[in-house]
Amino acid sequence: MESGSYKGYRIFGHAILQQEDVLLPERYAASGTITRETKMVEASGVLGVFDTEEEAQLAGLDWARAWVDNHG
Repeated sequence: MESGSYKGYRIFGHAILQQEDVLLPERYAASGTITRETKMVEASGVLGVFDTEEEAQLAGLDWARAWVDNHG
């Protein structure tokens, strides 16, 4: 999980390991979460599946920033 602050919100990018078959490469589902003053404001569903944990976390953070820009 990666986190940061953005315009008064705390944002998180999550990478959830997705491996249906041990013979296939690991993939990561992305999601994002937004909090403010320790209360959850919004959470995404699955934003997509990525080849690396970092890509998934960044997708979650990007989603959270976009949500704040549109609703904050």
